[in-house]
Amino acid sequence: MGKVTYTLRYLPLFYSDLEEHVLYIAENLHNKDAANELINEVEAAILERLPNAESFEAYFSLKNRKNLYYRIYVKNFTIYYVVIPVGKEKKIMEVRRILHNLQERDRYI
Repeated sequence: MGKVTYTLRYLPLFYSDLEEHVLYIAENLHNKDAANELINEVEAAILERLPNAESFEAYFSLKNRKNLYYRIYVKNFTIYYVVIPVGKEKKIMEVRRILHNLQERDRYI
């Protein structure tokens, strides 16, 4: 059995979430540097996780799911993703949401 390779995919909802958080930081908090830093750290954390997407604790939501959710923590935010099998040694790491830690996650996940 060979090594599993993961392909990265983002849902449009993730981009929408990220844009909302970045705009809030940049415009409401007047901190463009922090907004840019968040983008860079989110991207770095996702790319760092990609080679070992399933090697971390799964997150069990209140709803029954076809695929397990996993989490990545970046500052005051949590990134949620699933791993979707597409073959014996190929899987997709699909990044679905990024939520602020004060958001009610069970409502969104």
